[in-house]
Amino acid sequence: MKEKINEFLELWGSDLWESTIQTFQMVGISLAFSILIGLPLGVLLVLTRPGKALGNKFFYQALNAFINIIRSVPFIILLFFILPFTKMIVGTSIGVKGVIVPLVVYTAPYIARLMESALLEVDRGVLEAYEAMGIKTRHIIWHVLIRESRSSIILGLTIATIGLIGASAMAGLVGGGGLGDLAYRYGHLRYEVDVMYITVILLIILVQGLQSAGNRLAARLKKD
Repeated sequence: MKEKINEFLELWGSDLWESTIQTFQMVGISLAFSILIGLPLGVLLVLTRPGKALGNKFFYQALNAFINIIRSVPFIILLFFILPFTKMIVGTSIGVKGVIVPLVVYTAPYIARLMESALLEVDRGVLEAYEAMGIKTRHIIWHVLIRESRSSIILGLTIATIGLIGASAMAGLVGGGGLGDLAYRYGHLRYEVDVMYITVILLIILVQGLQSAGNRLAARLKKD
């Protein structure tokens, strides 16, 4: 058994390492941009609802419809649909760089919706108390909305990250790199089933680790 493991690592170790690093790059960079876009969108969804601080029925409905439209498109279709846009932004549609744009377009609206749900959980009485004291909306956003819902935000981001890992694996079908690309090229096309099994195991470990870390962090923030 030990000899088989050593033989496998000698044959596939470097490819597995490179693919794992590519997956971390895709997920990390895409998540960062998705949060920068998704969190403000989530705040806007809450503040522009009728009856809220910046209530604007038409803006809210337009933004709500736009997010629903993007979220309704499966990632693999979205990936092909925005290929020209991706190539215009980053200059390529393959490799790690080529899947960042579609991953962000796919994940940012999802994060926005998760953030909206988390922010709406904040006690209305707490918001009214701060508003009655004349505190500006921008301060309420950071010191009340986000602070009070940070535990739910962390759980939402954990869910979004796990979904992003799954999307990055699908990107391997079109030469996006990462563990999905390795599993497709060798595990599927060349019938190297050992590579497929190891890839699946690595993805499971990654997802389980992220979910556990997210749950612990959310629980800790909830106590503070």
